[in-house]
Amino acid sequence: MAAKKNLTDLQQQEIITILQQRFEKNKQRHNGIEWASVQKKLAADADKCWSLYEMESTGGEPDVIGFDEKNKQFIFFDCAPETPKGRRSICYDRAALDARKEHKPANDAQTMAASMGIELLTEEQYRLLQSLGAFDTKTSSWIETPAPIRKLGGALFCDRRYNTVFTYHNGADSYYAARGFRGCLRV
Repeated sequence: MAAKKNLTDLQQQEIITILQQRFEKNKQRHNGIEWASVQKKLAADADKCWSLYEMESTGGEPDVIGFDEKNKQFIFFDCAPETPKGRRSICYDRAALDARKEHKPANDAQTMAASMGIELLTEEQYRLLQSLGAFDTKTSSWIETPAPIRKLGGALFCDRRYNTVFTYHNGADSYYAARGFRGCLRV
């Protein structure tokens, strides 16, 4: 989890207003969930508001996509139509970044996510997101990669083409202008 970060009162109100407007505009993403319940949780957790602010400021357009009944948490995913602009042109993780000899990207997905207090989507979560709309039709997003694949130097990413969700592999040290990552946050 990222170190404790603080928002000003104005920034906190700004992110809550943005989230409420997005929530009301996209009700199909969170049937049966009431905004008042979400807002109550947000008001009680400044760290999570900071993470949502970071998701928003990097172009993620976070929105509630579900509720974890067992843990009593609302689940936010990045719901921007394309992978967030402020998180593109990055390799998969710090080990991959450190292994590059030349033309290193500025950052990596795992480190950025951790610094924001969020996690990369898993393949299952990515497919759930795609059931809510058409995302990444021109871009792609790194996803959480199983340890055996990563140990061999690979990493996974997904996109949506031809109205189908595809999961691919690439070297973890690769990076492209159209590849970033999407995050998940539980509040």
